[in-house]
Amino acid sequence: MSTATVLDREEYVEQAYLFRTVRERLAENQAAQDVLLRVGDELLSSTRLPYAVQFLAAELKHTGLLASGFAKLPHYFTAFQAFVVKQAEDEKSRFPMVTAFLVLEREATYRAEKPTRPGLFVYQFETIARNRLGYLDGLEAMTRDPFYDADWRAYFDTLRKNVGEIDFCDLVYLRSGLYVTEERRKNPTFEPPLPPIFGEKEGKIAKASRNRDPLYLFAALQRQLGYPEVPRYKTKDESGTKLEIIQAKLRELEMRLKLAEGELRGNIDLSQFGKPDLLRDEGE
Repeated sequence: MSTATVLDREEYVEQAYLFRTVRERLAENQAAQDVLLRVGDELLSSTRLPYAVQFLAAELKHTGLLASGFAKLPHYFTAFQAFVVKQAEDEKSRFPMVTAFLVLEREATYRAEKPTRPGLFVYQFETIARNRLGYLDGLEAMTRDPFYDADWRAYFDTLRKNVGEIDFCDLVYLRSGLYVTEERRKNPTFEPPLPPIFGEKEGKIAKASRNRDPLYLFAALQRQLGYPEVPRYKTKDESGTKLEIIQAKLRELEMRLKLAEGELRGNIDLSQFGKPDLLRDEGE
C-alpha cells in the first residue's frame, strides 16, 4: 500500500504555484535544474514543498529525470503526478513537459479548493484519454492516490478491464445515484450490485451523453459541475506550413515565367527581381 496521504490545503496551493512557475520558466527556455534551485526560495517555508523541491533538483542533477524524483517521494507527491511527468519525459511521447506541468498545476489548484472524487477522477481520466498517456499505467497510478477510497479503487480495476469495450458514459451512469433512483421506481426493492460512486447529476449528464464521443461528456461535466478543464496543447499545423511552401513555389514560378517572357521580347527588367548583392554599392 502506498504511503501517500492527502495533504493540507496550503501544500496544494504551493504546489500549484510551483508547477505554474516551472511551466512558465521552462517556456522561456530556462534550465529545469536552475528553475528548481531558484523557485525553492519563493515557496512558503511552513510547508514541506521546499524540501521536496530540493530533492527534485538533486535527483534531476544525478539522473537527468524529474519523474524519478516525484516517484521517490510517494508520501508527498502522488503516483499520478509522477506518471504525468514520466510520460512527458518519454522520448517517444508527443506530450510536452510544459503541458504536463499545466496539468499538474490545474490538478493542485482543484485539490486546494473543494475537490470531489468524481471531479478528480474525470480530470485525471480525461488527461490520460486526451493525451494518449496509456490507460493501464494511468489507472494504476490513480489507484494509489490516497484521495480515493476502496470503492473507487475497485472501480479503477473495472475500468482497466472494460475501457474501450463499454461506452464510458455507461460506466459512469451505471455507477451513479440516478441509476439506482430510476431502478427503484420500477422495483422498490432494487439494490445495486455495486455501490454508486457518482451523484445523480453526474448520472444525468452521462445518460444524456450516451453513444457520443466521451470528450463531450467531459466538457458537459466541466460546464455543469465546475470540474477542472484539462489543458489542450496545440500541435504544429503541418497543413498550413505546406500551404505556405506551395504559395512560395508558385510566386517563384510566376517570376520565372515573367523573366522568360521578357527574354523572348528582348526587354528584360531585372529591377523587379531586386538587385543582387554583388551589384549593390558598398555604401548601401
